[in-house]
Amino acid sequence: MAGELLGALADGQVGRLARLAGITAGLFLVQKLAQYGQDALMAQAALQVSFDLRTRTYGHLQTLSLAYFEKAKTGDLSYRLTEDIDRVGEVVNKIFHDFVPCVLQLIVVLGYMLYLNWQLTLATFVIAPLMGVLISWFGDRLLFYSRRSQSRIANLSAIITEVFSGIRLVQAFAAEGYEIERFRREAERDRQAKYSAAWLKAIQFPVVGFLYALSILLLLLLGGWQISTENLTGEQFGSFVAAVLLLIDPIAHLTENYNDFKQGEASVDRIFELMALRPAVEELEGSQPLPTVTGKVEYRNIYFGYDSDQPVLKNLNLLVYPGEAIALVGSSGAGKSTLVNLLPRFYDPQQGQVLIDGIDVRSINLRSLRRQIGIVPQDTTLFSGTIAQNIAFGRTHFDLNDVIEAAKVANAHDFVVGFPDRYQTWVGERGVNLSGGQRQRLAIARAVFLDPQILILDEATSSLDSESEALVQEALERIMRGRTVFMIAHRLATVRRADRILVIEHGQVSEAGTHTELLEKGDRYAQFYMQQFQPRL
Repeated sequence: MAGELLGALADGQVGRLARLAGITAGLFLVQKLAQYGQDALMAQAALQVSFDLRTRTYGHLQTLSLAYFEKAKTGDLSYRLTEDIDRVGEVVNKIFHDFVPCVLQLIVVLGYMLYLNWQLTLATFVIAPLMGVLISWFGDRLLFYSRRSQSRIANLSAIITEVFSGIRLVQAFAAEGYEIERFRREAERDRQAKYSAAWLKAIQFPVVGFLYALSILLLLLLGGWQISTENLTGEQFGSFVAAVLLLIDPIAHLTENYNDFKQGEASVDRIFELMALRPAVEELEGSQPLPTVTGKVEYRNIYFGYDSDQPVLKNLNLLVYPGEAIALVGSSGAGKSTLVNLLPRFYDPQQGQVLIDGIDVRSINLRSLRRQIGIVPQDTTLFSGTIAQNIAFGRTHFDLNDVIEAAKVANAHDFVVGFPDRYQTWVGERGVNLSGGQRQRLAIARAVFLDPQILILDEATSSLDSESEALVQEALERIMRGRTVFMIAHRLATVRRADRILVIEHGQVSEAGTHTELLEKGDRYAQFYMQQFQPRL
């Protein structure tokens, strides 16, 4: 086409020139449209792969048990769900965009070379096995360095998440310099790991290029010999050399794509590592929804330990009647929180049964079980969103009137309506725009909105000032009515109104009774009480 254009131009044939120019422009337009289609379709396919993998991985993580998240690094999980999956998508894009066309080009060119002179073609690629071994070796080493680099950057991400979530404490202890140095050391390890990968790639291309140059020299020598023996014409050899030159670009692309693939393999391994995790607490096949319960709870012969050789609960037996308020007291590590964590199946006991209305919780659908158990934790967690969304947490569609009623029960309505946006007020990340007492009352409202028959109060007033504590305590007493309640408290003033107080020691119930009965008994509860209130006498 280019020759015809030049000929028409030289002859001054304007009509023919215009026609050829139009054809050329049309072909060029078709080629560019095809290129656009390829780029757009490949990008869409790669992004869809990333999207599907990200949502599946995130969904799988939601099924894992609490025990996993208590040990996992949040920053590392965040990195895997973002950077690692993005890298997988990039590799998929390159495979379809570069790898497949390069392979097809290699096949066509090699076929043409074999057609021209099969002996010369085989001789030219005598170095190919060595090149393949070297590329494979470089790829394996690159995979090793990539895994190490991604581990380092995941550690960096974990440090960032940890420090910024606790920046108040960092500044309070003037620990900025310490955290900067800790970050610098991890960043240096990441830099070294990345440099090792870059250094390896810097060596690889000259080595592979040198071998390729040797194969070209061998081609020239063999070609000259073939021409001298009249097995090959000069024109055929020129065509053969041109074909060999057409191999340079796809081979270079394939080498680079192989390196990218090995780096992407490290990300794939990290994602598959997550997908291979199984929850410690799983729903049994055929598990049934829990019907509306009265709130009777029973622990039978419970043995449990986070490590099997270190039991926290030992042959614990407990029967709680519907509507009864139980207070759990004892020293730290005695097993109070562990006991209540078995109820919503955050953990399963190694031996024994936990029953609600006579039904083993292991036979119940987890969602329906946890929908009937409300929890007000010590450390209130609010999510970025509005006040209404936090009270109705877990519900996409809800009636604002139900939210308002829950807030009134929790003594939260008065301060909420004081905001300009009322229930549409944005609470900020982790509720930073609210005070501790306000966050705690929203946590109570969240439990009220759920309307559970069983309620767990885990040190719900321990970190509040006296005014906020009074408001929260009033709200708690209001929502406790008619419900089965488990209260965990170190501050014994909050448990006096409990129907029964249990003293947990060494994984067992050592004492049980009302506040007055246990004081008259003069044993462990009385000692705890005196330790807290004797200085006030």
